Amino acid sequence: MSTENTYNYRVVRQFAIMTVVWGIVGMLVGVIIAAQMAWPQLNFDIAWLTFGRLRPLHTNAVIFAFGGCALFASSYYVVQRTCHVRLFSDKLAGFTFWGWQSVIVLAALTLPLGITTSKEYAELEWPIDLLITAVWVVYAVVFFGTLVKRKINHIYVANWFFAGFILTIAVLHVVNSAALPVSFTKSYSAFAGVQDAMVQWWYGHNAVGFFLTAGFLGIMYYFIPKQAERPVYSYRLSVVHFWAIVFTYIWAGPHHLHYTALPDWAQSLGMVFSLILLAPSWGGMINGIMTLSGAWEKLRTDPILKFLIVSVSFYGMSTFEGPMMAIKTVNALSHYTDWTIGHVHSGALGWVAFVSIGAMYYLIPRLFDRELYSLKLAEIHFWISTIGIVLYITSMWISGIMQGLMWRAVNADGTLTYSFVESVQAMHPYYIIRFLGGALFLTGMLIMAYNLYRTVVGAKPHEAVIPAVAH
Repeated sequence: MSTENTYNYRVVRQFAIMTVVWGIVGMLVGVIIAAQMAWPQLNFDIAWLTFGRLRPLHTNAVIFAFGGCALFASSYYVVQRTCHVRLFSDKLAGFTFWGWQSVIVLAALTLPLGITTSKEYAELEWPIDLLITAVWVVYAVVFFGTLVKRKINHIYVANWFFAGFILTIAVLHVVNSAALPVSFTKSYSAFAGVQDAMVQWWYGHNAVGFFLTAGFLGIMYYFIPKQAERPVYSYRLSVVHFWAIVFTYIWAGPHHLHYTALPDWAQSLGMVFSLILLAPSWGGMINGIMTLSGAWEKLRTDPILKFLIVSVSFYGMSTFEGPMMAIKTVNALSHYTDWTIGHVHSGALGWVAFVSIGAMYYLIPRLFDRELYSLKLAEIHFWISTIGIVLYITSMWISGIMQGLMWRAVNADGTLTYSFVESVQAMHPYYIIRFLGGALFLTGMLIMAYNLYRTVVGAKPHEAVIPAVAH
């Protein structure tokens, strides 16, 4: 049988397997640095094991290694299945896999050594940035090339979200990473001062808005209807959701810079667009959850659906909390505190990780033409992870608000009531709870890895035949 008659599952399999691997690696580093916050001596006075070196390694590993591989795997799978054609180019798709893994390995080598631009979520130095750009351009060629040669006239909404995410991330990365190299391992940003901060958070928040939201909404719009065996609740709403998200999200970045040197009007603009974002975000959440209409009983017995639907609930919660924290008066309390960390992780663990886990539980057995080894283990994974998230985010909410209140408490004579050290001391029990929550989530990932390993061990890679389309 010629390859043109089958889908390219090879690259999907590669990315899907590495999603699980990098998920474990990234979350392990997260658990280590969470432990360091509770017990600082755990860095053993070794420079490359310090929090400042490992923290960017953690964020890059979970966002770009775990999240990135999940996006590559699912977008390559979805675009083929919904267009009824093989990927535009097998060789180029293979290049994106090996190129992306190279980026991840280079990040793992350079960040602990302190080779960094120090820009949040964009810490990698200029040679790696060039490789990222090359991989991303090829990714766009493969994805849009596949769309162009499609046999189905209609472009399914998940592909709109993937397309928006691919294009926007390209622009964000190229602009924010603009730099003047002074050596092979050091460069300086092309921007200075407050402009640098503004460009960084235009990038930083839209890495969240497009990489971690639009891309994963593409996953939601394909895998929830497939697993629930129901059509999307409202297709019209999904299209409105797409255009409202892409037009609005891009303006929300300045809410990271309240009460800084950024002009007040820019801060207020970021706040207003953040509040507007509540509407399309909740429209998308309602659309995802209501897709289960008439099939609610499936939630009882289907752990994969549990992951997917609970992920959308966390998406709703995070996209309510985010706009609230963007309001200047709320931000005066929350900014620089661990409340922000709680918010980020309700989105990262509850939304991004859960929807990715659900998609991998759906995908990997199908890529090897096997039944999932154990639904019971998937169920245990779901509950362990859910308890882990709840411990994590509630400890950070409580401690973060406490931090903010301690920092702003003043005596009658105007002096500060608490020293900074006292606020750090008060955080200690909450840091231990956060560590336990993270450890539970990591345990769930290990259970998933075992379950999927038992599913595919000894299986032959499955090649699916492309259905003939009547013209």
